[in-house]
Amino acid sequence: MTYRGTRYRMSYRTLLVPWCLHFMLWGIFCLILWWKFRPFIKRSTTKSILLWVAPLSVFVSVLEEAIWVACQPQIPLGMHKWTYWHRLQYFLDSELLDNLIIFWVTFCLFRVILTYQSFREREFVAAQQLTQAQLRALRMQLNPHFLFNTMNSVSSLMRSDMEAADQVLEQLSSMLRITLDRGDQQLVPLTEEVDFIQLYLGIQRTRFHGTVHHYVAIEPEALDALVPTMILQPIVENAYVHGVAKTAGEAFIGIEAQTHEGQLRICVRNSGKGLALRSAAETAKERVGVANVKARLELHYGNAQCFELKEYADGEVQAILLLPLQYPARLTDKNLEYAYDNPGDHR
Repeated sequence: MTYRGTRYRMSYRTLLVPWCLHFMLWGIFCLILWWKFRPFIKRSTTKSILLWVAPLSVFVSVLEEAIWVACQPQIPLGMHKWTYWHRLQYFLDSELLDNLIIFWVTFCLFRVILTYQSFREREFVAAQQLTQAQLRALRMQLNPHFLFNTMNSVSSLMRSDMEAADQVLEQLSSMLRITLDRGDQQLVPLTEEVDFIQLYLGIQRTRFHGTVHHYVAIEPEALDALVPTMILQPIVENAYVHGVAKTAGEAFIGIEAQTHEGQLRICVRNSGKGLALRSAAETAKERVGVANVKARLELHYGNAQCFELKEYADGEVQAILLLPLQYPARLTDKNLEYAYDNPGDHR
């Protein structure tokens, strides 16, 4: 049979070692090519391929053959008196073209892989940028809506209670400062979101002259969980505007959060006018905040989240969020910052 240019009777066992060595050498060269020259392969042009890759292909092909011949002094069989250079010349004449083909097939394969990786990276970055742009747009949609409602409250208070109006403006200033400090930050620990919503509850407490009872009950394990920034504000605002504000007597609004089996459960409860009793105009206005919340949750978590509104017979409404439980890289030490009241049974 013929083996690498030599006609000689030999067993397949005799061929196994040279073949294994041959492919092992090419495997090593391919790893070196991938490890050391990957950036060059990725951005190589036609000119650089002609100037650098073509000479490199010849060099690597000759080097592989030289190492292989040095490790196999018994080949070609029956030519033991040949010097190393005679044997190298003999095999280069018959195998150099094969080696060049192996090199260029490997180079082209690497180029295709790197091009595909680069395409996927650009696609991923573009998708991230689109998501960030959509999230920013949704947040900007909230800010004017929130400011309009709050300034209306200030306007009405200024006619009756200047001190209360001044207090609301201070709380509003603190909320705006937090919003500006966060910048484009999309996820914040729940403890920071509660700080923010406490300011909003303070504004509403002043507006309703203490007729609305508030409570916040959050498990310590949930305080450091990450949530989308300003995710609670439109829910709490809807609870006030479309529920609590429609109640003649005292009312309540509560925020609860627990962790369970890898999920964060947040519940905003309020008394007042139920969902079924709200007018078409009220429902349309409410949909702005609810749609914003749903859209942001979908962008952040896809199908791994759930948001629903539930109504009970006595007019109590619950907005329930189920989110994947995520923590920041560094946990804060604020696990016991809030000494929340026991919500009791408001139903």
